[in-house]
Amino acid sequence: MKRLIALVLAAASVFSAASAQAQAPQAPELAARSYLLLDMTANRVLTEYDADKPNDPASLTKLMTAYIVFGALRDKKLTLEQTLPVSKRAWDERKGDPSLMFIDTTMSPKVDELLRGMIIQSGNDASVALAEGVAGSVEQFVAMMNRQAQAWGLKNTEFKNPTGMTEPGHKSSARDLSVIAANLIRDFPEHYSYYSQKDFTFNKIRQENRNLLLRRDPTVDGLKTGFTDAAGYCLISSAQRDFPNGKRRLLSVVMGTASKEARASESQKLLNWGYTSFDAVRLFDKDQAIATVPVWKGAAPQAKLGAAGAVFVAVPRGDGAKLQTKVERTDPLVAPLTKGQRVGTVKISTTAGVPVAEVPLIVQEAVPQAGIFGRAWDALRLWIK
Repeated sequence: MKRLIALVLAAASVFSAASAQAQAPQAPELAARSYLLLDMTANRVLTEYDADKPNDPASLTKLMTAYIVFGALRDKKLTLEQTLPVSKRAWDERKGDPSLMFIDTTMSPKVDELLRGMIIQSGNDASVALAEGVAGSVEQFVAMMNRQAQAWGLKNTEFKNPTGMTEPGHKSSARDLSVIAANLIRDFPEHYSYYSQKDFTFNKIRQENRNLLLRRDPTVDGLKTGFTDAAGYCLISSAQRDFPNGKRRLLSVVMGTASKEARASESQKLLNWGYTSFDAVRLFDKDQAIATVPVWKGAAPQAKLGAAGAVFVAVPRGDGAKLQTKVERTDPLVAPLTKGQRVGTVKISTTAGVPVAEVPLIVQEAVPQAGIFGRAWDALRLWIK
């Protein structure tokens, strides 16, 4: 018979409910249509406003374009040194928008150059050339973008093009864009450095990265600007700062501000508030056993359970000592158990019971089945129990 047992591990001294109640810091007021601040280290949204409202994403769209191209590089469908033709369709992008890499149909730029042109210069022409190089056509590439959005469960996102030019039905939200950006950073760290480059020269034309924070805050290392008349001025920015317990990355999404300066200053305001108002508390290290529990019918009598990696939580500054951790698992655990198998949940809350985070509890080392006699003996013991 299976029953749920809870092992409570106190992470701090016991406080009264009144003193332990986490008081969320007051977020700054931002002059933006919508915004969201994500603590990527703790995987927690620190503040948001109209984060699920669909908006014109402008060139923030190119984060998904880059994600698909990076996937093609990972899958060996492209190489950075490979050259791609420039179609008339890519060249035609210069007719409608000044965000260009300035390629033409006589050129065969490398994929690496096109990525720099798309990311640093926000080139619509580079985006089209990459889309055609990956999928054969813009339409097939856009279908790939939408399939990836659906795979992530993005409910307020639909792409009509790889550039971000305004088009009926082309939309995303601050929350959905934070998911795209976070996955790009996590899944393709080897390519993330493109987003920190301050300028790029191609065809003797030097253009600066439009992300003003790259020059103002040395901890900011990305990500992407966007502007159309419909979208206003938008910026997704990410910073990584050093703290005594490790590095901490925040990601801000600011949509619909009034100017280039406003999107930069409002993003900086949000990042600074997140770093100064919240602490990232490291509860468990990677490969640290959170619990050691009995195993029935196994070649080993016990199993070590833990999290998939280091566990951080974001709490209002000063509240790190007011946490408790509860491990919930299904008992009995019966072999075989595979490494990485989920067998429960780690729930983190304040001592007043305010939820902070939930983390999957997994088996850290495989436990194969015991021999026939060991299984028979444990079966008898379980029956008696």
